[in-house]
Amino acid sequence: MKMDRNSIWIWLVVGLVAGFLASLVVPISGGIIGALIAGLIGSVVGGYLFGALKIDLRLGSPIVTQIITSTIGAVIVIIIARLIAGGG
Repeated sequence: MKMDRNSIWIWLVVGLVAGFLASLVVPISGGIIGALIAGLIGSVVGGYLFGALKIDLRLGSPIVTQIITSTIGAVIVIIIARLIAGGG
């Protein structure tokens, strides 16, 4: 899959917003970089889980749908990372 510059920028912005929103639910360290990484990984995890579970939010806006999907994925990623690290 080929991504153009605009797609990459959108993916980064969605990841940053999702990471920030996830950090409001489950606090993370690492500042803006930590939020970006959590959001980008959460985007992949959320997209996979929603696809596998056949969940379609149908919110009318693809960006809002992707932000919510990515945020949920990022929360899951942060919780799993804490469990692996022993931080509970």
